[in-house]
Amino acid sequence: MTTADSSRRAQGWTAAVRQRLGLGRLLPLGGPADGAWISERAAAAVLRRAVGGSGPVLLELRIDVADAEAAPAPQVPPPPSALPPGPLRIEATVAATAQLPIPAAAAALRSALLTAAARRLGLVVDEVDVQVAALLETEPDRVEPPPAEVFPTDPEDVAGRAAAGVTGVATLTRVLGASVHTGPDHVRVELATDGGHRALDVARSVRAAVTQAVDGNPPVAVLVTAVTEGQVPPGGATVAGPG
Repeated sequence: MTTADSSRRAQGWTAAVRQRLGLGRLLPLGGPADGAWISERAAAAVLRRAVGGSGPVLLELRIDVADAEAAPAPQVPPPPSALPPGPLRIEATVAATAQLPIPAAAAALRSALLTAAARRLGLVVDEVDVQVAALLETEPDRVEPPPAEVFPTDPEDVAGRAAAGVTGVATLTRVLGASVHTGPDHVRVELATDGGHRALDVARSVRAAVTQAVDGNPPVAVLVTAVTEGQVPPGGATVAGPG
């Protein structure tokens, strides 16, 4: 093996590690029976776009299981290091503006995050904690979050083709390895969803399609690594303004 080959292998390994670490936590979508997870990075990007038009400026967003010890066990083998399928807690750090009084602004943001989490993603959120870290005298310029990072791959087997054919699947991805992982007792599919479809609904449809397509009808887990920009589902959330 040449030095150049070794260097390319090292660079490829480093890029893969960065991609995996950049996903953040793997959050449960829906409940224990849904067998679906989404990366914290993908979920946070959707929530930021949903509440970024007005109101407080969202500085940091953290999503975690509210009570990991009380969370039930998943009914489908989870992805590596995935969080258990219990209710979630969102922690938002913001800079308040003069547009709304701080209590009203925090309440509006809390409501918008809850609505977006449920309607756009399918996250079960029990708590939203809003912390004001700064006060802004003037309304800042709003910056659109960058587009979702997607690492597409073509389907290579019957499970991949079944998943790729489901409405709402933007592409299969391969951040944690192959887009389709076949274990001794389950199949895991990694993909990106279209933003015009609720991620949990897409994951449920993928699970049904792959289970039916694969011999033996094994349990299927779905990991959503990105949500691409698309049509906003009906009832999308925004932060309410004055009036």
